[in-house]
Amino acid sequence: MGRRALRRIQTELDLSHHFKTYDQLPRPWSPELLFGRTAPLELEIGSGKGLFLCSASQMRPDNNFLGVEIAARYAEYCGLMLAKEGRPNAICVAGDALQLFNEMIPDNSLAAIHVYFPDPWWKSRHRKRRVVRDELARHAERSLVPGGVLHFWTDVEEYFHSGVEAILQDSKLEGPFEPPELPATHDLDYRTHFERRTRLAGLPVYRSEFRKRT
Repeated sequence: MGRRALRRIQTELDLSHHFKTYDQLPRPWSPELLFGRTAPLELEIGSGKGLFLCSASQMRPDNNFLGVEIAARYAEYCGLMLAKEGRPNAICVAGDALQLFNEMIPDNSLAAIHVYFPDPWWKSRHRKRRVVRDELARHAERSLVPGGVLHFWTDVEEYFHSGVEAILQDSKLEGPFEPPELPATHDLDYRTHFERRTRLAGLPVYRSEFRKRT
């Protein structure tokens, strides 16, 4: 299932805190400067319309949440949702997550990494563009704090198995574990709009969780 068209963005809202371009991120890297406070940082790769960021930032107000979305219009829409909901502890960035890892994210700095329903890149010659592969596995291992968690969910069984294999082969993260159930916040207890569509269509969702050794 592809992405649906977005509603028009209400530009009268002030998005200066909740939406950033990659060039607007602080250099040198400083989550404290970005969020205006010191708190455990969770990173979501591919934030889409921002449902997970909105829900998680409300459920865990003591944590900071940074979403990275490569599609600039979706990143801006995500920032709009965060601004409308009044989530000072959540920000969405328009950019490439792997570039962020390569250039900014230091070792032992993330409490969690969330990857939900990434683009499967169906054609074999495009598989190298997948997010969950060897490079992400290595970045996750080095950037997670001890005890930190990597969440990987998809509705594509082949991608699930290849992603899990890459994480196991290219990192020392423990897993995969079955993610614990979260408190119900929606009619289907879903984390993203894409998960809602998948489950309403009666299709399976493959979930995994990996942890960095303490």
